[in-house]
Amino acid sequence: MANNKKDEFQIKERRFSELAKALSHPARIAVLKTLAGKQTCVCGEIVDVIPLSQSTVSQHLKELKEAGLIKGEIEGQRSCYCLNQECIEELKELFEELIHEVEQSGPSCCS
Repeated sequence: MANNKKDEFQIKERRFSELAKALSHPARIAVLKTLAGKQTCVCGEIVDVIPLSQSTVSQHLKELKEAGLIKGEIEGQRSCYCLNQECIEELKELFEELIHEVEQSGPSCCS
């Protein structure tokens, strides 16, 4: 069996990478901003705000949900989504740790 190089990194680094990948498309950022303005949201409402087809928005919602950034429930034909506040807090902490480490590195050698 081939060794996955991702396994050589710490759990926090891998998790941060997963979250960053989920944020790597502007449509997903727009979805998070839309959900941040509401307690819950119906997928149809998201499609009204984001200039993409229903199927494309659904794919972006799936990526965000798999990363844990949003929660969702399917109720018949309706799918309701909201932010996963615990995961948003985790993302914030991971970003803060990274920024702190980068700031502590001192002046750049390339200046």
